[in-house]
Amino acid sequence: MSNHISGSTPPSAHATDRASPTAARIRAGGDRSEPVAAAAAPDSLRLTGEAAGLQALERSLGTAPPGIDVARVNEVRAAIADGSYRIDAHKIADRMLAFEEALQK
Repeated sequence: MSNHISGSTPPSAHATDRASPTAARIRAGGDRSEPVAAAAAPDSLRLTGEAAGLQALERSLGTAPPGIDVARVNEVRAAIADGSYRIDAHKIADRMLAFEEALQK
């Protein structure tokens, strides 16, 4: 069995070269006297005023000391653990309605 190597490139490679106008310049020994085009500018992002405000709020909340009443949390945990904690459904409903009304304003 013998292998025959011809000096030409396969037909599919020629078709690709013709399809791309820059392929001739890219090949070794091609014409490199023309300037190369600059790369396209990267994508950019511009925040709206609302987004910038939310970002500032997020930063300020992240640096603010937590407003957690640790004593109250421990008290509620103990009441849940011993079974004495009771939920006032009317109080929760009233606060939910007040919150919804505040959002409507």
